[in-house]
Amino acid sequence: MKIIKRSGAEAVFDITKIIAAISKANREVPESDRLTAQQIHEAAASVERACLDMNRAPSVEEIQDLVENQIMGLQAFSVARKYITYRFTRAMVRKTNTTDDQILTLIECNNEEVKQENSNKNPTVNSVQRDYMAGEVSKDLTKRLLLPPDIVEAHEEGIIHFHDADYFAQHMHNCDLVNLEDMLQNGTVISGTLIEKPHSFSTACNIATQIIAQVASSQYGGQSISLTHLAPFVQISREKIRKEVIAEAKDFGGFASPEAINRIVEERLRDEIRRGVQTIQYQVVTLMTTNGQAPFVTVFMYLGEARNEQEKKDLAVIIEEILLQRIQGVKNEAGMWITPAFPKLIYVLEEQNIHEDSEYWYLTRLAAKCTAKRMVPDYISEKKMLEYKVDKNGNGNCYTCMGCRSFLTPYVDPETNKPKYYGRFNQGVVTINLPDIALSSGGDFEKFWQIFDERLDLCYRALMCRHNRLKGTYSDAAPILWQYGALARLKKGETIDKLLYGGYSTISLGYAGLYECVKAMTGKSHTDVSATPFALEVMQHMNDACAKWKAKEHIDFSLYGTPLESTTYKFAKCLQKRFGIIPGITDKSYITNSYHIHVTEHIDAFEKLAFESQFQRLSPGGAISYIEVPDMQDNLDAVLEVMKFIYDHIMYAELNTKSDYCQCCGFDGEIVTVEEDGKLVWECPNCHNRDQSKMNIARRTCGYIGTQYWNQGRTAEIKDRVLHL
Repeated sequence: MKIIKRSGAEAVFDITKIIAAISKANREVPESDRLTAQQIHEAAASVERACLDMNRAPSVEEIQDLVENQIMGLQAFSVARKYITYRFTRAMVRKTNTTDDQILTLIECNNEEVKQENSNKNPTVNSVQRDYMAGEVSKDLTKRLLLPPDIVEAHEEGIIHFHDADYFAQHMHNCDLVNLEDMLQNGTVISGTLIEKPHSFSTACNIATQIIAQVASSQYGGQSISLTHLAPFVQISREKIRKEVIAEAKDFGGFASPEAINRIVEERLRDEIRRGVQTIQYQVVTLMTTNGQAPFVTVFMYLGEARNEQEKKDLAVIIEEILLQRIQGVKNEAGMWITPAFPKLIYVLEEQNIHEDSEYWYLTRLAAKCTAKRMVPDYISEKKMLEYKVDKNGNGNCYTCMGCRSFLTPYVDPETNKPKYYGRFNQGVVTINLPDIALSSGGDFEKFWQIFDERLDLCYRALMCRHNRLKGTYSDAAPILWQYGALARLKKGETIDKLLYGGYSTISLGYAGLYECVKAMTGKSHTDVSATPFALEVMQHMNDACAKWKAKEHIDFSLYGTPLESTTYKFAKCLQKRFGIIPGITDKSYITNSYHIHVTEHIDAFEKLAFESQFQRLSPGGAISYIEVPDMQDNLDAVLEVMKFIYDHIMYAELNTKSDYCQCCGFDGEIVTVEEDGKLVWECPNCHNRDQSKMNIARRTCGYIGTQYWNQGRTAEIKDRVLHL
């Protein structure tokens, strides 16, 4: 069994250290108050059993809490006082130097919890280490100086989660919907260099990737771009190529028919589109932003955005090429084709592509093939989104999320009276731990709503800290965002304050563990017909709170189904510490994301999507549902049936499959998890390789695909997933 030291490093559990610690406290009390040697050994053994029951690596603090409980349980109060005093003294010494050990373990790559905090960061790389080191300093400043003590305490106890505290000291925000159209059509500035409107599709793609990298280095969340903004440059390239072909024909002194010229033009144009798309795919996965990772970017594919028929046809060609290249994948260092994490792809299901006789059905079949092979694209139903996202003019809107699931709320530009989405952003997230509310209430419904309101007020104050941290930020802090078109075109020295109010940007109340919350209060899963109304009432209560805050502050608070990655493990550990092991609620090393059905619950794919759709409507700030599927490459008809169901029943969904490769033996099936010394590790079922540096594993964990492994809580959640199809 492994334990997690205070520095974050792993160590092997050693019962002799517990015996030695109790014995040391025991020797410092009168002989009449001492424990016997047998009692000390039994207490240590009880602690060991309790640690094993956690089914994860306990922290040193948790072990010491268990030791205290054992000593107190033996009524050796004098010994307990000595042990507690020693703990307190050591804690005070450590408090004077809170970050040094953390940073040193980061540099030496033995801080397991931080190493596995982000499944798309390689913690051995200098740039990632530098970002983590800066993050530790920032978190320390945030906790000591920038946040109220009660919010810090609630965060550390897992009552709430103040997301991205490592970036809070800077005036940075969360997610963006990049206005690529403005930047390409009207020019932009990158690193002090004027970038004018491109004169070809391939150049537009190259500039787009540079914009993506610059934006990613100026904020800390996801960003999205639309392929529609690149489509007009296809026509520009077409006209340019046509002139070249006609000139070549004249140079050769021969006659070329209009048909021949058109054929040559379209062939060369398709080649340029191929190269442009390849630029996006390869630059996105090979670019490294200032935080040491590839940009968290989503590419949106929506035929309905095209402004005319020719642009729609050109957009369709770009979409086709994007899908073909993603199906192929990218080569790893061994030269084998694997699944890349980025860019994330979103394909909109609409009337012109969802039926077999639709004009663009061929794209939908290609999307199904891509999903079966590479886990993307994900799917937005235009039909359901137009129903859910209705603006103040009564019009439905279809648009992409800002990254993996963070959706803007409908907004009409007061100057044009038209909907506006590109150029908007999210200010930040604070997540409420729903199971903690339920367990704190002891199952008393009156007490539950009282505690719920107290916790919501805590979240409101934490969110206002985020908002107020952004207030007064000068546009000069991130010129690519605020001055050169990604989000706005403010003047130098102008603050971003006007963009923080009136619905232009959003700020998110996240939530996690609805399943466990309902289970704790009703004894049943929220899928049970008798428990579902309570689950929906919880969701509505949070929406009502957001509406109240919005009216008070004129800020667009919105409810957000949090994509917990590492925090699912943190919340689970905190719940176990506060309430012990409760079967069906705290007995896992993870809690359930947002409103999702528990990963172990057996349910049909179509039932799951239909059930979860009612919760998506109540998560206007962001939500995504998934179904877990086996290898579907030989059953594309089933994938297409799921896609049709998504179109009719749910706004945003994805299919999760597996895409792995073992570099030792060439195995390209599913790499599995096995237990080693009390810890879950990945193993090739063919050659039994357990060296993570010699395998490629891709799993969807939070909307995005992760490829750098996960903490023990998330790994256990992946292991427990049941198939829905």
